[in-house]
Amino acid sequence: MIVVTTPTGTIGRQVVHQLLDAGEPVRVIVRDPARLPAEIRDQVRSVIGTHNDPAVLAQAFADADAVFWLVPPDAQAPSLASYYVDFTRPAAAALTAHPVGRVVGISALGRGTPQAAHAGHVTASLAMDDLLAATGVPYRALTMPSFMDNLLWQADLIRTQGFFAQPIAGNRKLPTCATRDIATVAVRLLRDSSWTGSGEVPVLGPEDLSFDEMAQILSELLHRRVHYRRTPDADYKALLVAQGMSESVAQGMLDMMRAKNKGLDNAAIRTPDNSTPTTFRQWCEEVLLPVVHR
Repeated sequence: MIVVTTPTGTIGRQVVHQLLDAGEPVRVIVRDPARLPAEIRDQVRSVIGTHNDPAVLAQAFADADAVFWLVPPDAQAPSLASYYVDFTRPAAAALTAHPVGRVVGISALGRGTPQAAHAGHVTASLAMDDLLAATGVPYRALTMPSFMDNLLWQADLIRTQGFFAQPIAGNRKLPTCATRDIATVAVRLLRDSSWTGSGEVPVLGPEDLSFDEMAQILSELLHRRVHYRRTPDADYKALLVAQGMSESVAQGMLDMMRAKNKGLDNAAIRTPDNSTPTTFRQWCEEVLLPVVHR
């Protein structure tokens, strides 16, 4: 039995689909089973509740072979650093009381770099990894750069104004990956009972691209000019707060972007094993463009 947290989220739902396609029995932790896609609702076993509830975790982890772990976003968290760790503490206790075969978690690149100590969400994710690894349960942290799918949030801006923006230099080459490839790596590890201990598995996508290069690819695909704008740091944070983020979460996002701009995501050495297949062009054609053209 494989337990999946956040089964209605961007990555979690793809993990569920791929596990079911592989014939694996799946148990999900979900607040509202009605939010599960209709085609899988009857194929999974649901434990209703949140995955920071000890009672829910005890039920979900019972006789589990593997767990997919992802801390859900909380835009209103009063303390970003403590949110990741505090949310995960009940899971760490449950893994000690109800050991499972292995845990695969969603984390971030940057361990060992100077930037990681002040990188907002990245710093908090690495602390979460340490907490889970300390349980002694075999643990693999999938360490990611930014997701291609994050660009979906700016689809309207691309369609109506012909640009997208981030607080990162336009010529800074960075790895970027598609969430469907993250799900594929997670499923492979969840189904593989041969690994032990704790460690990190980078998921880097197929190539490093700058935002200027991404804009050029989008221009070619849309047959019109799309350009990239670097957002001033203060404007970026103010926009996030205006959209409803707490001061802590908005500052954490800005700190993470600053760290990426200083090379946080470039520390991992690219290899054939950590380079996933979906290119940015392919992802745009199959995922972004249908949204832009709505």
